[in-house]
Amino acid sequence: MAAPSVTAAVRCSIKFLLKDTVLSSNRVCRLSASYTGKGYTDWRTCSSSCSSESPAAAAAAAAAADIRATSETVEHYDRLVQCGSLRADAQQRDVVQQLAQLQNTLKTYSNSMYLNPPPPRQHSGDDHTQLPKDKDPHITSDENKGGGSAAQEEPAPPPPPPPPKGFYIYGDVGTGKTMLMDMFYSRVQNAHKKRVHFNGFMLDIHKRIHRRKQSLPKRRLGKMFTYDPISPVAMEISNETCLLCFDEFQVTDIADAMILKQLFETLFKTGVVVVATSNRPPDDLYKNGLQRDTFLPFIDVLKEHCHTICLDSGIDYRRLDKAAAGKLYYLTGEPGGEAFMDALFEELAVRQKSVTGPRVLTVLGRDVTLEKTCGSIADCTFDELCGKPLGASDYLEMARLFDTVFIRHVPMLTLTLKDQARRFTTLIDNFYDNKVRVVLLAAAPLDRLFVHTGGEDERDRQLLDDLGLSGEAAERLTLFTAEEEIFAFQRTVSRLTEMQTESYWLEGDRRNT
Repeated sequence: MAAPSVTAAVRCSIKFLLKDTVLSSNRVCRLSASYTGKGYTDWRTCSSSCSSESPAAAAAAAAAADIRATSETVEHYDRLVQCGSLRADAQQRDVVQQLAQLQNTLKTYSNSMYLNPPPPRQHSGDDHTQLPKDKDPHITSDENKGGGSAAQEEPAPPPPPPPPKGFYIYGDVGTGKTMLMDMFYSRVQNAHKKRVHFNGFMLDIHKRIHRRKQSLPKRRLGKMFTYDPISPVAMEISNETCLLCFDEFQVTDIADAMILKQLFETLFKTGVVVVATSNRPPDDLYKNGLQRDTFLPFIDVLKEHCHTICLDSGIDYRRLDKAAAGKLYYLTGEPGGEAFMDALFEELAVRQKSVTGPRVLTVLGRDVTLEKTCGSIADCTFDELCGKPLGASDYLEMARLFDTVFIRHVPMLTLTLKDQARRFTTLIDNFYDNKVRVVLLAAAPLDRLFVHTGGEDERDRQLLDDLGLSGEAAERLTLFTAEEEIFAFQRTVSRLTEMQTESYWLEGDRRNT
């Protein structure tokens, strides 16, 4: 008798989940729209130098375009507020105004002049073909001085104007940083742009570095050579795009920390504009990380090429009351929780043109097996996803293949489970960024899932010994304190809250794409 009642309850709770309707236009306003925006004066002057307009007229036209661009973008934001898609937020509006200026600059911007700078003019005395016929290059300069100005050095070409500065937008979780960056990105009329989660970007960088190292000739016995692939990889990126937008700029990996300065110095030198969001101010990046002294110069490079904006209104908009998408978060001790998830999986699987069974994912030459899948749905355990040495590349592949993932038996995450907590945060970051829908069965309510307690980890003690560090390091370095995990988990809770809403669930339905 219990089974029919469970199925009926599930049908009721997912009545909305299975319908094919989309949000009506009076409830959601699209964030993207066609638009023309503002440019900086030096780029306007440079691009209009061939025009017959006078400098004063060109400057006036540029100023008028600037005003129109800013007003149109702000009006677009205001319309989103008026139709109820956003709440009025003065800090967000100010950020929109600043991004609008960069947006219009990028409409006509290209970093090609930094990739292929004009060759310097040669001294006429060094180029024999340019000497007058009556001048003998073998005659001393004193004898040739009588020729007047013909032998004088030609003026060097003026250097290109500095590239536009990007933005580094930081603040607490749920304040709208990603939303504003995505609004900006969708309205930039430049084909050479790329928007990526920072984890995915660094994964791509390491792949490119590995590929270049693999292409080198094998080293012969007794022959030593060094090769630094970081700058060539940065040049590859610069040739592909002139705008990089990063979501969740964070540094937790020492391998990333050691290459960022050289990587971004080359990107900025070749005219790549960076817009990034983060929960941390620049000075707190890789805080208390191993060998942080070698990372600090990168912070100066970042602040030199990006305007820093703090967006922190104190409101987590993801936690505001929104229509829920049925019940998507179950507790392990909840009567019938497991049965409800089983029934929900079956209801969703009926819509798939596939049979339920295991699936093997091949990631970077490795096989990752998920035991229970059906089409675009995966039913996994926490240990299956986070108890094994998986990373961003594995989770990105899952996000590509599945639009709905069940995660069962999520434990309370204590400090002794730092590795699992770190993987869980990376998992949710990648799922959220790719609009993957999740259904969870956990040991505690969401806001009490991460516990800042736990006994000492034997592996931590062994690592301290291996690194030759004192016990004081365990009280300071984030590798041992889990400070970074605690900080990042605030974002995870905020994102999981939004991922249970009706609007997120509908947006993640790939059947309509």
